[in-house]
Amino acid sequence: MTEGIPDISLETWRQPAIIAGIMSRTYRFDRLEFAGSLGDLGTLLPLALGMILINGLSPAGVLWSIGIFYILSGVYFKTTVPVQPMKVVAAYAIASGMAANQILAAGLMIGVLMLVLGGVGAVTWLGRHTPKPVVRGVQLSTGVLLMTQGIRFMIGTSRLQQIKTAAEPYLAVQTLGPIPIGLILGIFGALITLLFIENRRFPGGILAIGFGLAAGLVLGTRDGMDALRIGFYFPDILPTGFPVLNDFIAAFFLLVLPQIPMTLGNAVIAYVDLSRDYFGQDARRTTYRSAAISMALANLMCFLVGGIPLCHGSGGLAAHYRFGARTAGSNIMIGGIFLVLAILLGAHALSVLNLLPLAVLGVLLVFAGAQLGLSILDLTDRNDLFIALLILAITLAVNLAAGFIAGFTIGYIFRWWRLRV
Repeated sequence: MTEGIPDISLETWRQPAIIAGIMSRTYRFDRLEFAGSLGDLGTLLPLALGMILINGLSPAGVLWSIGIFYILSGVYFKTTVPVQPMKVVAAYAIASGMAANQILAAGLMIGVLMLVLGGVGAVTWLGRHTPKPVVRGVQLSTGVLLMTQGIRFMIGTSRLQQIKTAAEPYLAVQTLGPIPIGLILGIFGALITLLFIENRRFPGGILAIGFGLAAGLVLGTRDGMDALRIGFYFPDILPTGFPVLNDFIAAFFLLVLPQIPMTLGNAVIAYVDLSRDYFGQDARRTTYRSAAISMALANLMCFLVGGIPLCHGSGGLAAHYRFGARTAGSNIMIGGIFLVLAILLGAHALSVLNLLPLAVLGVLLVFAGAQLGLSILDLTDRNDLFIALLILAITLAVNLAAGFIAGFTIGYIFRWWRLRV
């Protein structure tokens, strides 16, 4: 008998009720799973759209790679698995307007590096030797960053909104009297989410997204909707060509080096820890090694089809979980949506995604960030709390990668020298 898995005879497997029970534990396709599958759109969509519109990445490649990664990771890990853009890469690339080939070069290098770290077991050693308060500090910091970004979406001050010079770039109405329309939509979206977040019949995540889509249909500019053409669209291989040496050099110093510590801290260690907290024995496939290799393979695929560098992440998992996702069925549903949009609409799918106001996506970020930040509640020791708060402070002052490195170092200094605060 494998640990955590009961012995099941061949005769047992022939019983439909037993098989259905096992499958329902792994894959459910109900309202709550669907609501949970939408929970991380607040992080995913703005960064993905920004890198398509500003950096020139292939829309078909971006949507295709996200859909495939969601589905395959859910099938392999057999739990809810988040898929997110690599935030350091995305934020810097959008802010500086980097070329698509530089972003693809970064994804290729990160993919190769994560494959090596996972393959030789280095990431497992790092995960086992990372103190718990460091993990909680990364989760707290990520949660606060998500909440902050959500508020920015609602008041119209995010980087994407500044670049587009509009609080809601795809709405025809920007204010209602003296009040920004995003703030109004955000308040209504937050009330809907808060009132129905625990409702199993009408899950808050679905209602919030439905409210956002309705607002987009009524108030939106509907740019590109008249050009929608259903067909069969597939991503091109290396749509912008193979990056040159200068692309790799720029990407290594500007994107890869600052991204790797954050990936190890949040997308591997903190994510695996949170998955085990949420799913227990069901997360037995979610290990430091498997998470690293999963992201490595995803980024190699993204490089080939011109997609954005992707990762897992504790913030994304908290978002899916908070809005109701409990099984890999949520991955199949959200992955299927992205894949259908990519195949049937291609680049025109952006017109559909743009119907969702950024303020409503901001609401999802606020609730997801709160869920993740509250993971700190199991820390009671003063030293542990100090380390977690120090990571948060350094994250807000510098970035999460610096916070992770500093917290890891201070944690071992406290342990070796037996210091107290």
